Amino acid sequence: MPHATLNLPPHAIPAPAGDALELAVTGMTCAACSSRLEKVLNRLPGVRATVNLATERATLHFAPGALSLEQAIAAVEGAGFGASDARRLEREAERARQHAAWRIEFRHFWIAALLTLPLAAQMPAMFGLWPGGTAHHDVIPRGLQLLLATPVQFWIGARFYRGAWAAVKGGGANMDVLVVLGTSAAYAYSVFVTLAGRHDLHVYFEASAMIITLVLLGKLLEARAKARTTAALDALLRLQPKMARIERDGEVVEVPVESLRPGDAFVLRPGDAVPVDGVVEQGESAVDEAMLTGESLPIDKRGGDTVFAATINGNGLLRCRATGVGAHTLLAGIIRLVEQAQGSKAPVQRLADRISAVFVPVVVGIALLTFAAWYAASGDFQQALINAVAVLVIACPCALGLATPTAIMVGTGQGARAGMLVKNAEALELAERIAVLAVDKTGTLTEGRPALTDVEPAAGWTRARLLGVAAALEQGSAHPIAAAVVAAAKAEAAALPAAAAVRAVGGMGVEGRVEMDGASRAVLLGAPRFLAGRGVALPAAAGEALAAAGRTLVAVAVDGVFAGLLGVADRVRADSAAAVARLQAKGVRVVMLTGDHPATAAAIAAQTGIAEWHAGVLPADKAAAVAALRDGRTLAAEAEAGPAGGGQPAETAGGEERSRGKGHVGMAGDGINDAPALAAADVSFAIGVGADVAVEAADITLVRNSLHGVADAIDLSRATLAKIRQNLFFAFVYNALGIPLAAAGLLNPVIAGAAMAMSSVSVVSNSLLLRRWRAGR
Repeated sequence: MPHATLNLPPHAIPAPAGDALELAVTGMTCAACSSRLEKVLNRLPGVRATVNLATERATLHFAPGALSLEQAIAAVEGAGFGASDARRLEREAERARQHAAWRIEFRHFWIAALLTLPLAAQMPAMFGLWPGGTAHHDVIPRGLQLLLATPVQFWIGARFYRGAWAAVKGGGANMDVLVVLGTSAAYAYSVFVTLAGRHDLHVYFEASAMIITLVLLGKLLEARAKARTTAALDALLRLQPKMARIERDGEVVEVPVESLRPGDAFVLRPGDAVPVDGVVEQGESAVDEAMLTGESLPIDKRGGDTVFAATINGNGLLRCRATGVGAHTLLAGIIRLVEQAQGSKAPVQRLADRISAVFVPVVVGIALLTFAAWYAASGDFQQALINAVAVLVIACPCALGLATPTAIMVGTGQGARAGMLVKNAEALELAERIAVLAVDKTGTLTEGRPALTDVEPAAGWTRARLLGVAAALEQGSAHPIAAAVVAAAKAEAAALPAAAAVRAVGGMGVEGRVEMDGASRAVLLGAPRFLAGRGVALPAAAGEALAAAGRTLVAVAVDGVFAGLLGVADRVRADSAAAVARLQAKGVRVVMLTGDHPATAAAIAAQTGIAEWHAGVLPADKAAAVAALRDGRTLAAEAEAGPAGGGQPAETAGGEERSRGKGHVGMAGDGINDAPALAAADVSFAIGVGADVAVEAADITLVRNSLHGVADAIDLSRATLAKIRQNLFFAFVYNALGIPLAAAGLLNPVIAGAAMAMSSVSVVSNSLLLRRWRAGR
């Protein structure tokens, strides 16, 4: 079984920052609403806001202290909507509130349907389809039609009047305005004809009532479909167990998970769900982490290994100590990131937003022109009015507003199920455009757990003495190579002399003073070029055989004299070569950036199938290297211009490089040293074992320690963007065809209302097809 393939730090996924607010917004009915509210919020001083129709959330970013919750809510309410602090809402309570609201809407729909059914029953007679073949509107007495249509118009339809009034009062217009104008015109005309006793003219009570009923039906179906878009997130929430087992007075008792605190001890019996994040103190078992990582095989756990909330213990008994509880578990962080991504906007949505902002006024203008043109051409007021009503009700800005966010919601949820945590929608959109992927070596292509394999002391030095001096200098470092040296020294019981004034030189090595032979000696330890740069004479061809075998070289010098070489090996991940091949098959150019020796880099590149690599790249230069790849410049040219932070020019495979043109550049890494390069890339990926700062700098966090996650992210991005493009195409084509047909008198208002109601449902349903996506590894 694999061992500890998931090892995120306890707080790797940051909690929400203090300069942001997330509001739950009520009262939005279409894209025009969200667009108008976004404009209102962005007018607040120093505020940058996004409003998501699908999630009914508004996210506000601002300078600390520049905005209060009360001010934000007041601004939303001033625009005609309701708002509350989304972070204070208990998700279960919010779901219950939404379900209660849905039940009310469901009841209203059936009342409207029952009142409308008699009116709809006479529609065949209107088209001469009843026996006798004569078209007429008075199968039901007009007085009864008025009694049936009035409660539908003003009681059931009151929500549309409230929404339209709030929109107009706020200086905008939305779908409610279109529904109110269309149905009110048909209803008012019918009332006038009925009260005036004009039996020579038709009435359209059935049109106004059926439009409202069908729009309500569409909203119910849309709400049901939207609820399914968050199914992946809800599934994650259900994973969190409610109870935990702790030892108390020699007995194992159950307590609520909420009562656990960091440092508390808990017990996992076979088959138990892990209640919180923790560290194994006693016992051995295999834990199923598939719900977090997508990894199908259980992961071996023993003393010192980390367990994560919501994973499932196997057949062993484990005693653990809590390290992360509540909002600080990995599961809570995953949920937070998924919610953050689902609430963000992709750049592709900007066109739809711009159109939605002017959509309703334009439609109203087209309806007025339709009425004027038909009345002028035919003199038939009734026909002109009905065609104008059809224009009003066929137009639907909802589909435009839902096209992008619903696909993003489903896509990010599926990504979370596959162990990919997307920070924002923009990253998901850009991932499909990656042309070049820069990858770090240690911990990305390799396992990140190097071990000391070779010790080559210089003349006058012994293996034990060289190892003891090196370990003395490295014992205070958290670097993986330092850990490997110290572990080897302890295993061989090498004596560790006292060290002082130890200082790390970024990306190069360590220097300090070590007590030896009764004197304090200056010691240098690090890459051979580090010692050479300090004037240490290295033997000719020192370490070439080790480097050729893929070892990382660590040279040691005492008082400026070469003392020996250490060889450290970090095994290549078993699936790295397959992942690189998969990326290359997608047309992605994979480039390895490493600070290691060129021979070592060449060996790793050969094992993984990477044709282009750059060795000797200092941490400070990785960001410059990524920037060079973004701009289409060669890394050799970048070095000649003077790499950021100084250092030697990067060694490159094949010597001279040619510029290959600009393209989106991704960066995959796992360590603190990778954070600047991750920030410099168009899309960045933090491998699961990454340090906190690497995860925070990355756009996409791969919970599973595999480069296959990058290929999966590209696949998911392509699938999600395909759905978004389909949705936008259908939404645009729907309106581009529907409005002209209605203006030409080719659509009955009832049919137009049904089409409008179903347009949003079709867009959301198309997005739900993304739930079929599966990771391709």
